[in-house]
Amino acid sequence: MNVHEYQGKQILKKYGVVVPNGHVAFSPDEAVEAAKQLGGDFWVVKAQIHAGGRGKAGGVKLARSLDEVKDYATELLGKTLVTHQTGPEGQEIKRLLIEEGCPIEKEYYIGVVIDRSTNSVVMMGSEEGGTEIEEVAAKTPEKIFKEVIDPAVGMMPFQARRLAYNISIPKDKVNQAVKFMLGLYQAFVDKDGSLAEINPLITTTDGRVMALDAKLNFDSNALYRHKDIQELRDLDEEDPREIEASKYDLNYIALDGNIGCMVNGAGLAMATMDIIKHYNGEPANFLDVGGGATAEKVREAFKIILSDPQVKGIFVNIFGGIMKCDVIATGVVEAAKQIGLEQPLVVRLEGTNVELGKKILRESGLDIVPADSMADGAQKIVELVK
Repeated sequence: MNVHEYQGKQILKKYGVVVPNGHVAFSPDEAVEAAKQLGGDFWVVKAQIHAGGRGKAGGVKLARSLDEVKDYATELLGKTLVTHQTGPEGQEIKRLLIEEGCPIEKEYYIGVVIDRSTNSVVMMGSEEGGTEIEEVAAKTPEKIFKEVIDPAVGMMPFQARRLAYNISIPKDKVNQAVKFMLGLYQAFVDKDGSLAEINPLITTTDGRVMALDAKLNFDSNALYRHKDIQELRDLDEEDPREIEASKYDLNYIALDGNIGCMVNGAGLAMATMDIIKHYNGEPANFLDVGGGATAEKVREAFKIILSDPQVKGIFVNIFGGIMKCDVIATGVVEAAKQIGLEQPLVVRLEGTNVELGKKILRESGLDIVPADSMADGAQKIVELVK
């Protein structure tokens, strides 16, 4: 789960991480009022969407008067911002962050991720802040430094200090940087983070070390432990189909193709998408109905797949272990009849109660194309769609 920049900063502030003073605004008048409360003679007006690259796309403006704050807020609110992370369709700006201007001395990068190879949290840092870390990794990987953190003891002060020295934090600000990193790590662990990026971390000419930007992602599987994080969810920033899928415990991710996929098991779902690509087809989604799906879940899965206007055909690929093939077949038949399915439908069933499942499909009176294997099913749906 993602949160907005201003929400991430509110979380970090509770852990002693220094952030600029700021307020969220939903209208130009609120933006002006926020600037008045902050005081000073210049402010930053920042679009709040769940995507990076906002500055390059024109979503971050520097205002030197209250009139400029209002003008920029009017310009941004309601605008569709297109960045390298939103895709060509972009994302509508519905809220802004109005922040005090900061006298930047130098920009750095700090990131926290989970490294599956070491089963540890890793904090990364670079003196090349303000740019995309992928670009730094590709062109100057020697400028990225890492600290692998032992989960039993957490991040140690000496690790934070070493990272601060490696990325060339000025000596008089190292202690502040250490406090910053330790607070960031603790917030990440306490709130079950999956990613934290501070880009840029800045030093200022008036002697501060602070997060000028903050991107926090959280493990959706751990949200039951964090009601406060759940309350920060902005459904306007999420795909409506993914929201609907989450109501039925379906794992759904929209893609750009035209072949809808309904599979049980994440590994099988990935393999299904791969084999569709192998036969020159394009999957329209990742959809895992899980190991214990009911006929109701299958019906809802069909509805979600078909809500994508790009879908020209559906491939159901089920291996019945815990999941029984007759349950899936019943759900498929009920969904097809209820929806009035017109697109080609290929179904491959294997495993528990497979013969009963196939019998239900055969006797349904629907135009369902059976497949003997995953490869056979992929070839058939690709040909039918073409």
